[in-house]
Amino acid sequence: MTDLDTMSRHLGQGLLAHPLGVNLGAVGLAGSPTRGEDDGPFLDGLRRAVELGANLFDAADSYGAGRAERMLGRLLREYPDQTFLISSKVGKIRGSAPHAYADRHIHHQLQQTLENLYAEELDLYTLDSWDFGPQDRYLGTAIDQMHALREVGAIKAIGMRGPYTPAEATPAERAACAERFLHLFRLIRPNVIWTRCNALTPTITLEGEDLFAFTARHGVGVILAAPKALGLRTALAPAGAEKAPCGLESLYARFGDTPGTLTRLALLSGVQRAGHCATVVGFTSEAQLEASFGSLSGPVLTAVELRLLDDAYARVRAQMHPKQKERLAAGTGL
Repeated sequence: MTDLDTMSRHLGQGLLAHPLGVNLGAVGLAGSPTRGEDDGPFLDGLRRAVELGANLFDAADSYGAGRAERMLGRLLREYPDQTFLISSKVGKIRGSAPHAYADRHIHHQLQQTLENLYAEELDLYTLDSWDFGPQDRYLGTAIDQMHALREVGAIKAIGMRGPYTPAEATPAERAACAERFLHLFRLIRPNVIWTRCNALTPTITLEGEDLFAFTARHGVGVILAAPKALGLRTALAPAGAEKAPCGLESLYARFGDTPGTLTRLALLSGVQRAGHCATVVGFTSEAQLEASFGSLSGPVLTAVELRLLDDAYARVRAQMHPKQKERLAAGTGL
């Protein structure tokens, strides 16, 4: 066992999470074994995650149109004496409302989420979209609803989407993303930032800091949503090639090129960044979960190795072709 296996991450509002949790975003996706009527394989994976130490489970009302929440509810009923940290999101499903954040729609969606989960309260509820209607018409309504839900104890913590741009984004697009995020952050005043994570996505600077330093200064937790297997080799390698293009040779030389090495390094680079940050991983099989959680059982990365990773990813980003960037963006699945 290493410190990563046992050290809980404090995400704020009393939320303590294992460094690695599970994202249920694969439910309902094309090609997923959970797209049919048989929930058994996915439930088996969730049970295996519990055995591996996971206590953070991350869903959304949009994952499989509520199916992910219902499956998670089944899991929770199987472990009535165990404490889990349950996260869900709102903002992608409009239903019959004029907008996903209009009027009392957030409140209505939370009631359905709690019913799906067979729960009385939710640990983390995240605003899953930055679309608040024309001229942010529904932003004030959304903020009022979220803060009211926290005040009455229906949710413990408020989350919002973090800044993220695809690998092909221009510097101007990244700057615009940062500006939009900062504007919403100051108004929403979230407890936790939920953001997609990809090792090859350029860092977005917030008030002169990276996301980890920015959130630490504001006392805000971070959940990094890592795509299944992180897509590094698939996205970067040309068709038929066995290795990714040049730029990662330093990683191969330092860590070897056995299957799963790139995924392990990418997961560790996220998990080790900050004590107020947890990572959630997607899966479609128990084997993928075992590989992800197995990444925590080996030696941790040193500060020198973390810098080596950053330098290697920067070199790869600099030489990526547009089609490689498209494959990388398409592989996130979150």
